[in-house]
Amino acid sequence: MPRIEHEKFYTAAYIKHGITAKGLNWNSKLSQEKRFDQILAALPKSLDDYTLADAGCGFGDLYLYILQKGLSPKEYIGIEFLEESCKIAQMQSGCEILCADICRDPIPQADYYLCSGALNTLTPFETQLFIRRCFEASRKGFIFNILFGHNDSPNYNYFDKTDIEHLACEYSGATIKTSLGYLEDDITIAMMKEEA
Repeated sequence: MPRIEHEKFYTAAYIKHGITAKGLNWNSKLSQEKRFDQILAALPKSLDDYTLADAGCGFGDLYLYILQKGLSPKEYIGIEFLEESCKIAQMQSGCEILCADICRDPIPQADYYLCSGALNTLTPFETQLFIRRCFEASRKGFIFNILFGHNDSPNYNYFDKTDIEHLACEYSGATIKTSLGYLEDDITIAMMKEEA
């Protein structure tokens, strides 16, 4: 079960590495972007008509990457619990950044909810709550990545096949697709609503 104090964990990385991928505790910009690519692959080819909510948006890097790929959502909303990261994401993206805790605070509706990396340091209970809240707030679906495999890490949260089976049972009305092999120990899961 993860035992990371989130504010200290992310603040220490930001102080050491600044506004970089490592400043969000990613191994590298390349690994961050490989995860982003998997999320983009699960979205429609054109985002012009869709609103995106980025749960745990960090510095707004996913939005900047989406723009870099020549895509432009109808609206982007970042959601981040650390106040300093909210300010940086607002400055970098020019978009609305909501400073909120996904597990506790009200969150807006959006066509697609996205999450890259924010689930890796939550407890299993928090992970299930986070997934439920994002999926319920989405009109079309929730796409996220998380560490994958059998690992008893004292700090990091890993999904395994049992967790995927649990999702399939709990969200039986959703289409669930997974993507593996792009990075060791990582999985991207797209949970799409029937009407999507």
